[in-house]
Amino acid sequence: MKKILAIGWKDLLIIYRDRAAWIMMLAAPLVLTVAMGFVTGSFGDDDNSGPQQIGAVIVNQDVGQVAAGLVETLQAEELAGLLAPTTAPSATAARQTVDDDRAAAAVIIPADFSATLTDGSDMAGAVEIYTNPGRPISASIVESIVADYLSQVEMALVSSQVTASQLLSSGRVTPEEVATVAGAAATQWEAGQSAAITIDRETATVQEESAFNPLAYFATGMAVFFLMYTVTIGGRSILNEREDGTLTRMLVTPTRYAQVLAGKVLGVYLSGLVQVTLLIGASSLLFNLDWGAPAGIALLIIAVVAAATGWGMLLAASSKTPGQVNAVGTAMMLIFGILGGTFISIEAFSGFMRALSKITPHAWALDGFGSLVSGGGPADIMLPVLALLSMAALLFAAAVVVFQRRWVSVA
Repeated sequence: MKKILAIGWKDLLIIYRDRAAWIMMLAAPLVLTVAMGFVTGSFGDDDNSGPQQIGAVIVNQDVGQVAAGLVETLQAEELAGLLAPTTAPSATAARQTVDDDRAAAAVIIPADFSATLTDGSDMAGAVEIYTNPGRPISASIVESIVADYLSQVEMALVSSQVTASQLLSSGRVTPEEVATVAGAAATQWEAGQSAAITIDRETATVQEESAFNPLAYFATGMAVFFLMYTVTIGGRSILNEREDGTLTRMLVTPTRYAQVLAGKVLGVYLSGLVQVTLLIGASSLLFNLDWGAPAGIALLIIAVVAAATGWGMLLAASSKTPGQVNAVGTAMMLIFGILGGTFISIEAFSGFMRALSKITPHAWALDGFGSLVSGGGPADIMLPVLALLSMAALLFAAAVVVFQRRWVSVA
């Protein structure tokens, strides 16, 4: 056991005395995480807790209840997190606010708006919506809210007309009383229209419960991405020692082959363990990230480093030269980074690609750390942890078989 620890400790010291290795293992992932944070706006002035409010200017030139209902809809508490409505004294002032890019849209209600409820004219063009071409999405949201309100008004009007028509056909009212009945139905709708136009926003609660933190996603992805670099150079060291003759000299000593291999694996594993732990700690301090339950963090780090080390050992066992390890390791690092979701979210993949991504430590690590950041505990990450440990066991077993067939007789 002492020989295994000595070999592992020696390899750990060699890696962390290499300045180039330090840059690639620690500095590079932190710098790229910062860069991705700026690109996504994660370092903005706001707290990124939700979308920014949409500016909407309201001009109400009508005194009717229907117009008042539209204003109340736009100013409703249910939309407070989405809209930031203001009022303007005139249509000209509202349009100027939009032209100055201080609002996404202006909602201008004409003086004869409520009259359209009784004269039967088309309500679709009754309200003017003056939009900002620089904010098409925000403007379309304002348009959809107004359109939804107008649709409900028209439905109420049609309902009152149908009611009056049925009463007339049944003989319960005379033709002279039809207008009165329709007007009474319209008046009844006006009195209760606030309840009729309530907008249900079910997504608001979901977003608050499981807010997506892009910075935590990128920090996890970069940590595992550069972990593959660490295990690659660890695997390369085995071939370097074989070419230099140090592996042969160790095997002619009382040190057994299994001890040498175990020591090399331990060195690579410890290097990855230190790397990921430092990256998680640094991201907590530099980016103020809350990674969640410490026990869950520890389990995930242990498991993901084990799985990555397994890939590094299989790569070393299957390669003939250090140069081959570099070439294949770099390709594996990039392919696994893309396939595992480091650069493109796995949610954007097809079903087959999502399944294929599970061969990478990245996909399971992103899944597990995402659960912890969202408030989960150790029990919520058991599937990623078990998957990573199973991956490590299979890869280690395969690497040992290949090592025995290709290296023992050569060494």
